[in-house]
Amino acid sequence: MVVLHVKRGDESQFLLQAPGSTELEELTARVTRIYNGRLKVHRLCTEMEDLAAHGVFLPPNMQGLTDEQIQELKLKDEWGEKCVPSGGSVFKKDDIGRRNGQAPNEKMQQVLKKTVEEAKAIVSKKQVEAGVFVTMEMVKDALDQLRGAVMIVYPMGLPPYDPIRMEFENKEDLSGTQAALEVIQESEAQLWWAAKELRRTKKLSDYVGKNEKTKIIVKIQQRGQGAPAREPIMSSEEHKQLMLFYHRRQEELKKLEENDDDSCLNSPWADNTALKRHFHGVKDIKWRPR
Repeated sequence: MVVLHVKRGDESQFLLQAPGSTELEELTARVTRIYNGRLKVHRLCTEMEDLAAHGVFLPPNMQGLTDEQIQELKLKDEWGEKCVPSGGSVFKKDDIGRRNGQAPNEKMQQVLKKTVEEAKAIVSKKQVEAGVFVTMEMVKDALDQLRGAVMIVYPMGLPPYDPIRMEFENKEDLSGTQAALEVIQESEAQLWWAAKELRRTKKLSDYVGKNEKTKIIVKIQQRGQGAPAREPIMSSEEHKQLMLFYHRRQEELKKLEENDDDSCLNSPWADNTALKRHFHGVKDIKWRPR
């Protein structure tokens, strides 16, 4: 199996395994689904942390308004009254004005937070360092865990406009957000390796050969963005270690220069004729003027 280290720009994303005979059309779609799936998990984790802290989403026409403005306009959060967390709620005002402030109790908060941490770990970029291969099944497992935690804490469900529910139903609207720039459509995705585009009409082996033990760094890119930057000759960590080595070497040479003192050559132990004079009995002869 060929090992693919998938990156977006210079940032590691995940590891993937694929036979050399894999069609690049299939491989590109598979990489893109995992990449976008990981982004979905991270978006859900961010929103669920806010859900644990401040409760469900306010209706769009009530977001950002003060309590006085809501009363003046006679607006009512009907879904907020229906979507009550298990075990009751604790009021924690959302300063941003996106959520209704009816947060779950401490026990239910821990359910959400623990599940979020577990889901993040499944799709974490640290899996690359650990040598763990990420599959679409793992991404789906993380999504299922998050969905289950929300159902435990909110058995009545979430409002239809809550971004968490919209993510689970694949109805999320990312237009105008930074997240929209990160998502890559399957039809627009490109894979690059060694400054070459891996064309969908070919097989993986057409580029990497027949060796199934090959490991390559593949970069995923949006079509039309051109070739991604080449990989640096050495990583930032290797560069740091090299600079540290040269600094230590310079310090050692500086100390050697400071210790380059020839006064020791006048010491008795440094006299190479001392043994000869000792046997001739001419040791310690001193001359004085008459």
